[in-house]
Amino acid sequence: MGEVWTVLKLLRWTADYFKGRDIDSPRLDAELLLADTLKLDRVGLYLNFERPLQAGELAAYREQVRRRAGHEPLAYILGRAEFWSLPFKVTPAVLIPRPDTELLVEAALPLLAGAARVLDVGTGSGALAIALAHERQAVTVTAIDLSAAALAVANENARTNGVAERIAFVETDLAALPVGPFELIVANPPYIPSGELAGLMPEVRDFEPRLALDGGPDGLDAYRALGRQAGAVLAPGGWLLVEVGIGQAAAVQELFASAGLAEIFTARDLAGIERVVGGKHA
Repeated sequence: MGEVWTVLKLLRWTADYFKGRDIDSPRLDAELLLADTLKLDRVGLYLNFERPLQAGELAAYREQVRRRAGHEPLAYILGRAEFWSLPFKVTPAVLIPRPDTELLVEAALPLLAGAARVLDVGTGSGALAIALAHERQAVTVTAIDLSAAALAVANENARTNGVAERIAFVETDLAALPVGPFELIVANPPYIPSGELAGLMPEVRDFEPRLALDGGPDGLDAYRALGRQAGAVLAPGGWLLVEVGIGQAAAVQELFASAGLAEIFTARDLAGIERVVGGKHA
């Protein structure tokens, strides 16, 4: 007879294996993958520690473990992520939504009143567009991306979250923004300097879409493009809000000021890092 693998035995083995492969949060990842395989939540795992896995379950779990050990992001293996407490499908066509980006939603919501028109630049999974539409029932959103594959994922996420009728997804480059006017433009653009991409953690460097990461030689190409066009597409009194990388806030503030935006501000994340820069069209 073959070796019997119970839930607890598998979790212990996998956590040790992941630790040896330099996987962050090895025990948590092991639990999430096994819970997915067995169609349980994490509490269910703990209530079934002595349950032995069937051959098919074990094979499916081993395949997930193999992928994670190769540093494929957990969200891509599971096919889902959470953002703003909403469910999102994710595939390698889209950047995985980060908790840091929720700060951009928090900064944007007070600026939206009534039937505001919002432009989400580089929508990816649709996280920003969908979160804003979910929180403000009167707003309409135009969400653009250069990737048709990303837009297909975003469309599905909009339907899942019940806001598809108020979001128009458009395939276009940020070099040519749609005609406004918009009361708000939001963007989490690519901001990693090209020369730093090779040094990123493998989960990001080897799996997430380069189009959503590469910000040009200094990481600021997208902010320049947004600043140049902001005045033409924003309504009077409209706002441009962007997420920025660590240490980029001052440079982006200067770009916004040079573009004629006023009342420029920043917002800090829980670690005190300036993560959002905003400016108003006079």
